[in-house]
This record gives sequence, C-alpha cells and structure tokens, in this order.
Amino acid sequence: MERNELVLLRLSNQYLLHAGERMRVLRAMNGFQAQFLSNALHAMRLRCAAYDNAHAADGLVKGWTLRGAMHIFAEADLPLFLHSGCQDRSRDWTLPSFWNQRPDWALTPQRQAYFSDLIVDTLTQGPMTREALKVRCRAAGMTEAEEASMFHPWGGGIRELCERGFLCGTASEEKTFRLCPPFVPMAEETALQEQLRRYLASFGPVSLRDAAYFFALPQARLRALLMQLPVSADSFDGQTLYSLDDGREAGDALPDCLLLAGFDPLMLGYEKKQSIFLPPEYLRGIFSLSGIVMPPVLLHGSAEGRWKRSGKRLFVTQFRPFSREERGFVETAAAQLWGEAVQPVFQDA
Repeated sequence: MERNELVLLRLSNQYLLHAGERMRVLRAMNGFQAQFLSNALHAMRLRCAAYDNAHAADGLVKGWTLRGAMHIFAEADLPLFLHSGCQDRSRDWTLPSFWNQRPDWALTPQRQAYFSDLIVDTLTQGPMTREALKVRCRAAGMTEAEEASMFHPWGGGIRELCERGFLCGTASEEKTFRLCPPFVPMAEETALQEQLRRYLASFGPVSLRDAAYFFALPQARLRALLMQLPVSADSFDGQTLYSLDDGREAGDALPDCLLLAGFDPLMLGYEKKQSIFLPPEYLRGIFSLSGIVMPPVLLHGSAEGRWKRSGKRLFVTQFRPFSREERGFVETAAAQLWGEAVQPVFQDA
C-alpha cells in the first residue's frame, strides 16, 4: 500500500471526504473527545452533512469513555460505553477505585454514599450545573476537603456516578448533569468488540499499535477481539494494517486544505509518533507537553500548521512558510466554514 492510498482511505473512512448523517457519524466514530466542547462540535461539523448548530447536541450526552477522556456520544450508546465492566448502578463505595486510592481523597465510603444519594435525588428535579450541585452539598454539610474530592477538576465522585450509570453530562458548554435514562449495559467483551469494529471501519487501515494507543488497552487484548471480526489486512512501511469494510464510499483526491479540530480524531486515532498525517518535526506544534492537542491545518493530507480563531480573525501558525497557493487553500477552507468575514492572519511558528 502506498502512502497516498492510505491517506485517502483514512480520510474517507473518517467522513472527511464524504460527509455523513450526524448521528451515524457520531456513533461510527465512537463519539468525539470533548474536554472543550467547541472542539468536539467542530470535529463533528467537518464530518456531517447538513450540519445545524441549533440541533447539533440533540440526542447526545457527555461522559468519560475511551481512554478515560471526556467525550460526547449518542445517548443510545450508553449501554456500549457503560458496559457490564463499569459497576452498573453499584452503590458499594468501598470498592477500590482510582479516586478513593488517592492520598488526598477525603470522603469515607459512608460520606460518599450520603452525598451520592443526595446528588441523585436532587437531579430528579431536572438537570443542574456542577456549581449548583456544590451549593446543595454544602448546605447538607459537605466540608471543603470533601467537596474537593466529590467535585475534583478531573472528575472525582461526580465522575464515579457517571461511570456507574447514575448520571450523564449534557452536551453543553456548562458542566451540567442529569440522571441517566434506564438502560441495560452490554456485556463488557461484546461492548469492546463493537467499539473496535467501529474503530476499524472509521479509522482503518490501522496497526495494532494504533488501536492500543486509541483505546489505551493492551495489544494482546485487542488482537483477540480483532481476530473475531471480518477484517482485511494490508502492509505499509513494514506494518500490518487492519480495516473493516462497511460499504463507505472511497475518495479519489486529497483535499487542498482541512482546518481540523483541536483533539481531532485524525490526530488521536493513530500512534502520534507514527502518524502519516503529522511530520515528526511538527509533532510538538500539535501535541503540546501539557496534553493539549492543537487544531491542525492539513494541507494535502499533512499537518503543516495550526489555527486559532478569535472573532473575525483566524490566526494561522505556519510550521514552514506557506506558498501563495497554499495560503489561498487556507482562505478558501476558512470561507467555507465561517464565511468571508473571517480572515486568516498568517504567522510563523
């Protein structure tokens, strides 16, 4: 397999050459990483036909799924991501977890049970923001240390309630939570195999190393699941690459320019040091040492810069000087997304 063929296949499978229906795309992609909701919505917009800002969040929820990272995903996929391995609806807070094993964890199992029940009962009245839930818990006697544990910036006790299927986040800029609808979790292995099936169809062709990077799971476990699927195998640069054909239309030409999202699946879907979309010398221009994944400027399938929008200006950081033609490609892509009012401003890295 040649590089251009692989690039075209991956772009096609990720709906970047032929847009798809919003919910189909969302489910096929296993949701979109959403520490910053605007990034997730931009990634979805690039891949969806007839995208409508007003209804972009319809039928979506937010929660910690793949790699333990915040994602937006279809509410119908709650059984897939909160499978039987996620301690469904368990109220046993003595079970060891990442959180209660931390030295700064301040909630006893009894106090965690008390405030968890309080939060669940409060949300029977309807969705509430994280700050509003803090106020309710303080009124019920929660200490500052307990609050720091229950409402930890990385998730804490609220995250445990989400991962056990009691709560889910709303797909909004505000950190708002609501009760999960009733659902029956899928069996863990069945759920993981379905997640892998979607990944192979929408990100493939991929190596086992790519899959391990994407799922943060051991290659041996993924290999066992993969071998139960009707995969195709190809060879590229000494690696075996796997994919799964779901009848999606293939592309035949690389786009001149794509203004990808921050934390875009095209960056997160493959082991970053081996990504065919990211030249090694530009890796730190996209993947910062603080864990932020910047929005790339993709020119003919290669990340050659990054962008940031501020009002009517689009600041484009060039990793190497762009030609006049390449600047024109960026200007055209920006106009297609935001109209002529948004003007690119080019600057060197």
